Amino acid sequence: MNKKFFTSENFTLVISTLILGLLVGLSSVMLSMFLELIEHLFLNFNETVLNPSPISTQPFRRLISVILGGTISGLIWYFLRKHSQGPIAINAALKGKQMPFWPMLIHTFTQIFYVGTGGSVGRELAPREAGAMLASQWDKLLEKTNLTTLSPTNKQLLIASAAGAGFAGVYIAPITGMFFAVEILLKDVSVKNISVSLGMSTIAMLVGATYKGFTPYYAIPTNKFSLTILPIILIIAPLCGFLGGLFRKSFKWAEKKQTHNLNIVWQLPLISLITGIISMRLPQIMGNGRALAQLAISASSRTMFTLLLIGAILKALVTVFTIKAGAAGGTLTPSISIGAVVGGLITAVSANSLPQGALIGAVSLLAASQQAPLMALFMIFEVVHLNYSALLPLGLAVSLAIGTSQIVLNYHK
Repeated sequence: MNKKFFTSENFTLVISTLILGLLVGLSSVMLSMFLELIEHLFLNFNETVLNPSPISTQPFRRLISVILGGTISGLIWYFLRKHSQGPIAINAALKGKQMPFWPMLIHTFTQIFYVGTGGSVGRELAPREAGAMLASQWDKLLEKTNLTTLSPTNKQLLIASAAGAGFAGVYIAPITGMFFAVEILLKDVSVKNISVSLGMSTIAMLVGATYKGFTPYYAIPTNKFSLTILPIILIIAPLCGFLGGLFRKSFKWAEKKQTHNLNIVWQLPLISLITGIISMRLPQIMGNGRALAQLAISASSRTMFTLLLIGAILKALVTVFTIKAGAAGGTLTPSISIGAVVGGLITAVSANSLPQGALIGAVSLLAASQQAPLMALFMIFEVVHLNYSALLPLGLAVSLAIGTSQIVLNYHK
């Protein structure tokens, strides 16, 4: 066996993987519990796979909830950005910037608070940033106690792995967490990177599952795919790839132009007001997009897709302008919701299975918007609990979508 493996730094890396896996898993549990608390207090709503939308909540209460959420969150983010060192983005932490504990803690819980009240943005950024912050603090502790100093490469590996583990702990998806770390953050799919990130994500997933269980995030009638879906993929995947490229350009524009000054105090409540007004008729617009995606997957009538298409367009617009107005949040689950509607709509014209078409659209638009084919592929597998029969159709869809998305992304580059 290679003696170079048995070094003090590698030993520290192994111990760090185990400890951070546990800590990140616990942080994911805390964020999940906080989300449930906020949904109950503001919307009197208990989110489950079979009940992902506050449809039974009074329309006026939905309106007030998201307005209050936007107002309170806007004030918190304004003071955080003006009077503290944080929040620090994960990419900045990978370049060596320290993620301060208290500002990042407030920042991540504010994200969950805003989504819990109905804000239209993904909730997956918060556990990723919480994980990265814990890894940053862990590295600071190692240096302070004069234990083995990790190389810059290993520091990056721990931060990226912890970010992926944060996702794994909330969505019970360790392979997705691993691919988020190595494909999106590190952009280096090496044996070492996979081992550390997958190990940490698996531990975080096991901790998270003690609270959340192993139920799928989206419910489908059957997890088996029929090969008869293959021809329609040739239409769904390129279209969703094109739309995914547009969505990526849109939210990247929103992030670049995001409000960081006092204007967030009125801009975020304003977009929250718009979200609330829409939610009075279409509650699936609220939150991270899970409800809209589930409605597309479970659609029992082809006539529903007129409403769903309007919902998808509004979801894309509201999410982009929510980010532009100053909110922090993810774009993975909003991408899934938009893609699910497009895929289901196209499949509704044919005689194919609506749930399968919705999932084809979801994985295609997700892959294109994130430019992460492997992460997108395995995310849908893990959160829906699909079996091997989905590998060929989803793999084909991802390949076509990634290729088509380059038309948009390389235009005027």
